[in-house]
Amino acid sequence: QVQLVESGGGLVQAGGSLRLSCAASGRTFSSYRMGWFRQAPGKEREFVATIRWSGDSISYADSVKGRFIISRDNAKNTVYLQMNSLRPEDTAVYYCAAKGGSAYNYWGQGTQVTVSS
Repeated sequence: QVQLVESGGGLVQAGGSLRLSCAASGRTFSSYRMGWFRQAPGKEREFVATIRWSGDSISYADSVKGRFIISRDNAKNTVYLQMNSLRPEDTAVYYCAAKGGSAYNYWGQGTQVTVSS
C-alpha cells in the first residue's frame, strides 16, 4: 500500500510558475513509476507526465512538453512537477499516482491549480 499526498497548488497568473510536490509513504516508493495527471472541470482525467523509479524514462503530454518538468527524490519519497509558463488551460485538479504493475493503482487526493488570464 502506498499513500500519496499532493501539495503546492494555488492561484497563479498566466505565465507564472508553480511546483507541485507529492509525498509518498507506505511501501517502497523507489520501486514505483510515478505519474502526474490532471482533471479540468467537465473533462476526463488526462495524463501529464511520468517518471520511472530510477529517474529516467520520462515522458510528457504534448500539451505540457517544454513547460513542465517532472522529477523525483527517492531519498525524500517525493515526486515533483515544476510547471512553468502556465496557461489558463492548465487549470485543473492535479493528481499524482504510483504505478505498481501495469496500472496506476495508487492515487493522491489532488491539489487545485488555477491559472488566471
